[in-house]
Amino acid sequence: MPEFQLEAYLPILLMFIVALGFAAGNILLSQMVGQRKSTRTKLMPYECGKDPVGSARERFSVKFYLIAMLFILFDIEAIFLIPWAVVFKQMAGESSMMRNLIYFEMILFIALLLAGYIYVVKKGAFDWGERARREAEAEARALNDMQKNRKPAADRRAA
Repeated sequence: MPEFQLEAYLPILLMFIVALGFAAGNILLSQMVGQRKSTRTKLMPYECGKDPVGSARERFSVKFYLIAMLFILFDIEAIFLIPWAVVFKQMAGESSMMRNLIYFEMILFIALLLAGYIYVVKKGAFDWGERARREAEAEARALNDMQKNRKPAADRRAA
């Protein structure tokens, strides 16, 4: 059994030291040289694509969840495509018939995903223009009004 040698791990330790030094150096340099203007926009909380107005308890538009599901779907595609591409030659090496079958299976898979992508684009799921923003704000206002109207009668009298 070979003897444990600590010197073999020196390059890994050196890499961690350089990475930590680089990160700390950038943070220090940013603090020393960077501008410190506090504007209203910089002080606003960042809400990942949604203007931070209104209550934190309001419901999100369905579009946010749709985009999250589409992201997961296309992630799963990539996870399936990469291993397939890696082992394609090995799987198809037996005969030309098998090679054609495996290739057309993947073409069918990609065609179905492309059809789904075209459907989503035509439905406007990726349309985050001004019109979509106004629709999302109107939906949020309507939901907020619904929640206000759902208060118990004793709360409405007190208000």
